[in-house]
Amino acid sequence: MKTEAELLSLRDSLKAKGVKYCIGAYVDIHGVPKGKVVPVDHFLDFARGSELYTGYALDGLGQGPNDDEIASLPDVDSIIQLPWQKEVAWMPADNTFKGQPYEVNARCALKKVLKQAADMGLGMNLGIECEVFVVKLTPEGKLEIPNSDETLVKTCYDVKRFMDRFTWLDKVATCINDLGWDLYSFDHEDASSQFEFDFKYADALTMCDRYIFFRYMAKHYAAEEGLIATFMPKPFADKTGNGAHFNMSMYDLETGKNLFARPHAEDPHGLGISEMAYHFIGGVLKHGRALCATFAPTVNSYKRLVRRGLMSYYSWAPVFNSYGRNNRTNSVRVPMAGGRVESRNADAACNPYLAATLVLAAGLEGIREKIDPGASNEDNLYSLSEAELKARGICELPRTLDEAVRAFAEDPFVEATLGTELRNEFITYKSEEWLQYHQRVSQWEIDQYARLF
Repeated sequence: MKTEAELLSLRDSLKAKGVKYCIGAYVDIHGVPKGKVVPVDHFLDFARGSELYTGYALDGLGQGPNDDEIASLPDVDSIIQLPWQKEVAWMPADNTFKGQPYEVNARCALKKVLKQAADMGLGMNLGIECEVFVVKLTPEGKLEIPNSDETLVKTCYDVKRFMDRFTWLDKVATCINDLGWDLYSFDHEDASSQFEFDFKYADALTMCDRYIFFRYMAKHYAAEEGLIATFMPKPFADKTGNGAHFNMSMYDLETGKNLFARPHAEDPHGLGISEMAYHFIGGVLKHGRALCATFAPTVNSYKRLVRRGLMSYYSWAPVFNSYGRNNRTNSVRVPMAGGRVESRNADAACNPYLAATLVLAAGLEGIREKIDPGASNEDNLYSLSEAELKARGICELPRTLDEAVRAFAEDPFVEATLGTELRNEFITYKSEEWLQYHQRVSQWEIDQYARLF
């Protein structure tokens, strides 16, 4: 906790930069930012958690209409002055309840597991690959590709289509670099008007904070163009979906050394990762089906996690609870350079704090218990038969949100990690989401059945 003098200095610095208002943005169960706006003159009270919230008014914060308010406690070491609205300072925030961290809050849950890692002398580095579609929303409520000349089946890395959205891309890229996140690559992705931004990894909490802000920022700049940036996992049935691949490694808290790195020649499996990394993978695979609910948390997510679907070629999305080297048919991939592991079933709709909490806890269990992940898978798993997959001990990831939530609910590890209340809130909201989906009549059903019988 900062001293009063330090907080006063921060307030004066913000005012000198033209800041008039502050937002402490915590997230609900879906990872959607929420918060009040506080004039900068009240910064000291704001920084000490003065702002109270009726938790019952929000999704997944575990309160009824009879409960006392929760508060938000902003992280004043992570201030962003909005590039497009200099009068506003944005800060990620935790929830507290009666002065203590509120356990039905995903950011608090992540900090708790990071403390467990710290007790082992470990920190977690995380990079999230940011995929997003930039599209038109028609008056009928449908999504359309902005390009009227769209004809290509495979648009990945297409320069012309990249330049078609240059104004938006430049705004987003400039913002990322001005914030000091170190953007090192961005491109047109596999689907029409889909883009990916890759910036430097950071500690897990910082990266999750950045991902929440990235989604907000990308949508703002798209609105300036009269478009929408959608992080919906599968906005088009015949195109690839939006992933948010988690690239993870553990580091030594004292030295900063990457503890997952090992020269390929010294790795008997040839993947260029350490024994600790293999054990981390073992823990992730042990709980892989349960983790899927937070990596892929919507009904729509499971229209992305298919081998092909309505596409003319493979989807790139993982459908198996498996690992291997630079092989994108596994849910856990070890890139060519080694030194890190990638969970590929994470999608752009995830609550990053919740997903990071569970994958870190699973990895730590693997490290503590030295869980062997078995042999890596190097071939195209899409092409294997059920018998061949079974012989390797490979199971499929859940095929629907309902199946994923059931796996989440049935794994005792989830409750041990998140606590009973946060676990139950996720189950309640996601079960209702599945139910609501099945109570709607889709256009496909009308097309299929209205005149059939």
